[in-house]
Amino acid sequence: MDRRILLIIGGGIAAYKSCELVRLLARQGIAVTCVLTDAGAQFVTPMTLATLSGNRVHTSLWDAGEEAEIGHIQLSRAADLVVVCPATADLLARMAGGLAGDLATTLLLATDTPVLAVPAMNVRMWQHPATQRNLATLRADGVTVMEPDEGPMACGEYGPGRLPEPEQIAAEIMRLLPDPLAGQPDFAPDRPRPLHGRHLLVTAGPTHEAIDPVRFIGNRSSGRQGFAIAAAAAEAGARVTLVSGPVALPTPVGVDRVDVESAAEMQAAVIAALPADAAVMVAAVADWRPADAAAGKLPKSALTDTGIRLQPNPDILADLGHHPQRPSLLVGFAAETGDPRASAAEKRARKGADWIVANDVSGDVMGGTANQIHLVTANGAESWPQLPKDEVARRLVARIAEALDGRAHD
Repeated sequence: MDRRILLIIGGGIAAYKSCELVRLLARQGIAVTCVLTDAGAQFVTPMTLATLSGNRVHTSLWDAGEEAEIGHIQLSRAADLVVVCPATADLLARMAGGLAGDLATTLLLATDTPVLAVPAMNVRMWQHPATQRNLATLRADGVTVMEPDEGPMACGEYGPGRLPEPEQIAAEIMRLLPDPLAGQPDFAPDRPRPLHGRHLLVTAGPTHEAIDPVRFIGNRSSGRQGFAIAAAAAEAGARVTLVSGPVALPTPVGVDRVDVESAAEMQAAVIAALPADAAVMVAAVADWRPADAAAGKLPKSALTDTGIRLQPNPDILADLGHHPQRPSLLVGFAAETGDPRASAAEKRARKGADWIVANDVSGDVMGGTANQIHLVTANGAESWPQLPKDEVARRLVARIAEALDGRAHD
C-alpha cells in the first residue's frame, strides 16, 4: 500500500525537527507532501523540505496554476493522514476556531482525513486555559493530539511544551497509518466497542504530601501513562473514572476526572468510585507522609535541626485488593530500577492484585513519552517492547477487555 502523509509545518524553533521527521518517514517508504506556513518558512526553507521529501512543497493558497483545479481540496483529500508538526498555539487556536485564512488552515477545514497535531510551544502558553480549551475542542472534533515532552526550552524555561523527538513522532504516525497487512482494528467504529457497559477506575500521577503550605514530599511521575490508559479505555467504550494526582495534563475525552493531592485523598476518591469492573492503579503514590503537617511555613532550621517525622501512607492497591467491592480485575503498577519482574511477582501476591505492570524507571520513563513494561500475571511474566505510552495503553486495554469478557463467560 502506498501510504501518504500531508505534513503541515507551523512556526517556532521546533520547526527544524520537521526536516528529520520527513527523512525518517521517507526511509519507511512513506510519501510526504509538505505544506509550509509563512511562520514555518522563517525557520526552514521549501528547498530543504523538497530535497528531503522528493516532492513539491506548497506554501500559498493563491497559486494560480494549482487553484485553477481547486488544488487545496485535492491536497486535503489525497493523504492517508494529515500531520500538523509543529502545531503552535496560534495554529491550534485557528484549527479549533475553524478559520481558513491560509493554505494550512484551509486544508485542515476541508479535509475528511484523520489529523494528528503535535504541539510545541512555551510552557506557559501550553498551560494557558485558552490553549487547553482549544485542545479539548480539537479532541472532541476527532483530532489526535500527541502530548508534548517536558524539559528545557529554547526560551530558557522548563516544563511541558517541547516537541517530541522525531523518532517518537514517526512512531505515532506509523501507528495511525493504515496497515496493509492488518485486519480491522480492535476499536473500529462499525464494531461494538469491547468495553461498552463496563466501568474502569484508573489512578494516575504523583501524590503530594504536605510538609507545610509551601513544601511537600512528591515524585517525578507525569501521569502520562495513566492518562493514556484512561483515554484508551474511553475509546474502547468504557465509563472511566480517572483519579489524578497533581499533573498538568488535559482530561481525556469521555473521562470523568477527580483531582486529588495526597494519598489519603486518592484513597477516599478510589473507594468512592466503586463499584468498578476493573481498576488500573498507575499512580505513583508516596510511601510516606509527614506525621504533622505545619499550618504555617516552617523555618529552614526546623527542617534541618529536628528533621521531618514520617508515617506510612495507606496502601491503596493492597486495600483495594481486599475490599468487599474489589473489582473483578485489579491491575497494579510497579516502578523499579533494574529488572523489576521478580519483585513484581512478589508484589502481585502480597497485594492481592491480578496483574502487575512492571517497568524500569531508571531512564526517562517518568516524564517521558515511551515505556517498556513486563506484564506479570499468575501465569508468569510477559515482556513487551518499548512503545509509545499511548500504544502501551491501547494494548493493555485490549488485554483488559479480553480478560473481562472471559470472566463474564466463566
